[in-house]
Amino acid sequence: MSEYSMRAVPRAAILAGLLPLLLAGCAVGPNFKRPHPPAVSGYTATPLTSATATSGVVAGSAQHFAVGRKVAGAWWTLFRSRPLDRLIQEAITNNSDLKAAQAALRVAQETQWAQRGSFFPSAALGLSASRNRGSVLLAPVPANNALLYDLFTPEVTVSYTPDVFGLNRRTAESLAAQTQSARFEMVATYNTLVGNVVVTAIQLAALDAQINATHKLVAMNRRMARILKFQFEKGYASGVDYAAQKSQLAEVAGTLPPLQKQRAQLHDLLAVLIGRFPAQEPKYGITLSSLVLPKSIPLSLPSQLVRQRPDIRQAEANLHAASAQIGVAIANMLPNIQLTASAGNAAIGFNKLFTPGTDFWDLGAALTAPIFQGGALLHQELAARAAYREAAAQYRSTVLTAFQNVADTLAALQQDAQGLKAAAAAQRAARTTFRLVSRQEKDGYANTLALLNAEQAYQQAQINLVQAEANRFADTAALFQALGGGWWNRTAMSKDSHDH
Repeated sequence: MSEYSMRAVPRAAILAGLLPLLLAGCAVGPNFKRPHPPAVSGYTATPLTSATATSGVVAGSAQHFAVGRKVAGAWWTLFRSRPLDRLIQEAITNNSDLKAAQAALRVAQETQWAQRGSFFPSAALGLSASRNRGSVLLAPVPANNALLYDLFTPEVTVSYTPDVFGLNRRTAESLAAQTQSARFEMVATYNTLVGNVVVTAIQLAALDAQINATHKLVAMNRRMARILKFQFEKGYASGVDYAAQKSQLAEVAGTLPPLQKQRAQLHDLLAVLIGRFPAQEPKYGITLSSLVLPKSIPLSLPSQLVRQRPDIRQAEANLHAASAQIGVAIANMLPNIQLTASAGNAAIGFNKLFTPGTDFWDLGAALTAPIFQGGALLHQELAARAAYREAAAQYRSTVLTAFQNVADTLAALQQDAQGLKAAAAAQRAARTTFRLVSRQEKDGYANTLALLNAEQAYQQAQINLVQAEANRFADTAALFQALGGGWWNRTAMSKDSHDH
C-alpha cells in the first residue's frame, strides 16, 4: 500500500466515525399532536326521542337511535333493495370521480415513497471519453508527454446528505400527511357517491309516484272542465264556475312539466353517478314500496365521529402536513452537510483501463450555511406558521360543520316522522271523504263535480304522502352519510392500498 493510501485511511475512518453522530441530529420544528375530540356529549340541545310509528304506509316504522352502535360498512343494504344494491356496486365500479380520487391517492403515495430516497446515499456511474490536443506552449498532461491523446474515465460517485436537522424527516412527514389527506379525500368521494346514488334513486321513485298521481289530477280536472262547460252551455252553471275550473285545470297541468323536468335531470344524474351516459337508460326499477325503512339507527358518539368522518380526517391530515412544513422551513435556515466519495480509472487508452496505476479515488465533505437571503427564509417560516393556523381554523370549521350535519339530520328524522303521521292522516281522511261522496253520487245525493272534487283532494293528499315517505327514506340515508358512511368497516376502504 502506498504512503498516500496509508495517510488516507485515518481520514476515511474519521468520516465513518462522524457519520453516526451526524445522523443522530434532531428534527427541528413542532411535533404534531392530534387534536382532542370536542368536549360535548351529544349532537342536539334537546334529548333525542324515538320516532313514532305510522301504520299502514310506506316508511311508517318506528325508528330508535342506538347510541354507540357501529355504522354498517354497506349500510344501504338495510333498505333491502336488490336493485339499489346493484346501482351502488355499478357506481363504485364505474364512477369517474371515484377513479380520479383513487388515482390522486396513488400520486400522493408515489410522491411520498420517492421522498424515501433522500434518507439513503445516492450513487451514480459515469463513463467519459474524449479526444484531446494539448498546447505546445504548455507542459503536456499525459505522462508520456503526448500532445494528442485519448482519455477514458469510468467513475463511480457516491454522495450523501446527513439529515442533521431533520429536513428530510419533516419533508417525509409532510408528504405522508398529504398522502393521508388524499386517502381521506378519496373516502369522502366514495361516501358522497354512495349517498348520492341512494338519495337520487329514492327521489326518482318518489317522482314516479307523484307524476302518476298528477296525471290523474289533470285527467280529473279536465273531466270537471268538460262537465262545467256542458252545464254552462245548458244554463245549469255560471261562467264564473267554468272559468274557475279552467284556471284550476291549467294550474294543475302546470305542475306536471316541473316534475317531469326534475325526473329527467335526476335520471341523467343517476346515469352519470353509475358511470353511464344519459342516453344509456339505467334500469333501477326502484319504488318506494319496495324499500324497507331501517328501524334501528346507529348513532356514533361525538368522540367517535371525529375519527369516522373522512372530511374531518382529511382536515386533520392537512393540519399535520402544515405542522411538518414549519420544521422544513426552519431546517432550510440551518447548515447543510454533504459527504461525497468517488472512485474510478483514468487512462489514455481504452485497453489500459483498470491497469495498475490508473485508479483514483477521493473523499470529501462540504458544509454550507445560508448567510443572507434577503429575508426569504424568515418569511417562509412565518408563512408556514400562518398556514398552520389556517389549517387549524379549517379543522375546527370542518368539525363544527360535521356536528351540524348530524344534528340537522337527527332533527329532520324526528320531524319526518311527525310529517309522515300528519300526511297519512290527511290521506286517510281524503280517502274516506272520496268513498263517502262516491257512495252518495251512486245514490243520487251528490253530483259528479262533488265526486271529482273529492277524488282530486284524495290524489293531492296521496302526493303529499309520497313526499313525506321519500323524505324519511332520504334523511335516513343522509344520517348514515353524516356519521361517516361506515367506510372503516369495509376492508377495501379501511386499509391503505399499495402498502410499502
